Amino acid sequence: MGDDSTVVYPSNYFSEWTPVTAQDMLDRIPGLSDGRSSGSSRGFSGGGRPGGFSRSSRGGGRGFGGGSRETEILINGKRTAGKNNSTGGQLTRITSDQVDYIEIIRGTSGELDVRGSGQVINVVLYEAFTDLSMQYELGAVQSDNNTVKPSGSLSFSGQTGALDYQIEARASEVYFRNVSKEYSVLGDFSPNDRIREISQTDGDNSTISANLGYDINPNSSARFNTQFTEGSGENDTLRRTTDLKVFPNVDFFQREDSPREIENWEIGADYEYNTARGDRFKVLAISNAFSDALTRERWDISGPQSEEKNLFLDSGSTTRERIIRGSYTFDMFGGSQDIELGAERAQTILDSKLALGIGGIPGTPSSDFGGLVPVSISNSNSSVEEMRYEPFIIHNWIFSPRMSLETSVLYEDSEITQRGDVSKSREFDFVKPKADFRYDLTPQIQLRGTIEKIVEQLTFNDFVAATDERDEDSNVQLGNENLRQEWYWNYEFNAEYRLPNDIGVVSSRLYFEDWHDRIERIDVSPSDDDLQGANGNIGDGEKYGIDINSSTRMRMIGLPNLLVTGSVNVEDSKIKDPFLGIERRMQFSWRGRTTWSFRHDIPERNF
Repeated sequence: MGDDSTVVYPSNYFSEWTPVTAQDMLDRIPGLSDGRSSGSSRGFSGGGRPGGFSRSSRGGGRGFGGGSRETEILINGKRTAGKNNSTGGQLTRITSDQVDYIEIIRGTSGELDVRGSGQVINVVLYEAFTDLSMQYELGAVQSDNNTVKPSGSLSFSGQTGALDYQIEARASEVYFRNVSKEYSVLGDFSPNDRIREISQTDGDNSTISANLGYDINPNSSARFNTQFTEGSGENDTLRRTTDLKVFPNVDFFQREDSPREIENWEIGADYEYNTARGDRFKVLAISNAFSDALTRERWDISGPQSEEKNLFLDSGSTTRERIIRGSYTFDMFGGSQDIELGAERAQTILDSKLALGIGGIPGTPSSDFGGLVPVSISNSNSSVEEMRYEPFIIHNWIFSPRMSLETSVLYEDSEITQRGDVSKSREFDFVKPKADFRYDLTPQIQLRGTIEKIVEQLTFNDFVAATDERDEDSNVQLGNENLRQEWYWNYEFNAEYRLPNDIGVVSSRLYFEDWHDRIERIDVSPSDDDLQGANGNIGDGEKYGIDINSSTRMRMIGLPNLLVTGSVNVEDSKIKDPFLGIERRMQFSWRGRTTWSFRHDIPERNF
């Protein structure tokens, strides 16, 4: 990896801002996305669906072998063996006086602990810091319900001989309030109804985590990390629906109560051995679990003291994941080329259940269903398991200090088995090639081209019946046991220009994505009177666009400590709707978006 591909910021670069943590130091570097965005821990929130994994066209597919297009964080060149307890999450626990320098790595190399990433941040610590460091933070937020929500964290970090450690505990109370308005029209564009909704969530969450590292000898080291998070909250909703089809308009009122509890734990470890000739063997293992329990009850309000329950939904899910990965990296032809050979095994299990009670229908009420009449739901109690094996080979070739090429081939073989209300087993296999070419036109300008086949992770909740939080007219979203992985070819060209004198960075990304087996909402209604939806494969499509980003210090107007960051995204997509027979945009595809932010430090006033 050539020197032109790496930008180094020594610790004294940040002295004028008197940073407290390593994260404070990163916040002052132009052109960096927030390191905490890659693999942040899960906390409690008022919405979202239980468990599972989400689809995204901005990741790098699944597995550790193929890399990611996001910013990756390393500490002393090492990545934490964790998904929730990530390396980026440690930055707030590392004090600034422990940091020797920070590298922004824009090239590729077999020496890196990550592959194929858009940008790598390596936080290098001093070789020895024997002092114990303690940090604490206390906070309070005045909420608009006239309550004060406290928060706090306490962390310890240090080194004892060959052992370095970071331990943190944090807790907070949270409050969210959301006011929304929705207008709907009928097929002939005449008014249908207007919905005004006030939703508020009161909750709390707490997390304890530990990261340990031990240098066994000059050639081998091991790391261990663990994290436990739990949270609870209650969501209260008031809803007014105005029927616009009649005159005068008629109002209907409802309220909802939705208590929720989550629990998440993770354990990870890795071992690395370096031979005398520079070869490297590494193995890592991760085990985690995420549980989510939600009860939703709804009442029709007919007067100040009169209400009637009409809905009871009780859902629960637990997602467990176990991953083990091993690899061996060795140099060839005097170090200008290297190859990494390895394999990954992953097991993911989702256990899900759902109970539905409805009021005002014939049947015998049950206390287990909130005093309402139980309703049978297809595929409501299920267990979904995926076993995945992924051998891979990665070749890195540094042609010159200014030019490099990284190619890889990953073979994925998986089996998905569903048990419970539905019993089914299917096998899948994919070959996933990738080529990443980088050329430093000058030390300030880098050009990069990438071609990659990306297979997206299936959302396991799509296999089973679950609460439908996107459609108030539907109580549940049915499961689809016939889902296939969606995948696409990604073609992209990136350019980055680092402005002289550390003024800032301007970058752009031009991309085209050729999608196959796209997953979106489909109609699975058994009749015109029983409308039901589920996620399913709808066919092939395309997505294309351009991203332009800039991060600039305003030295030209005499404000060197004012950092202005902006981004512009223009995107379009097309896919044929299998039901309407028309060409339309993909769901959740941005047509355009612009964001601006700024950070202004005033060092002389410590502000």
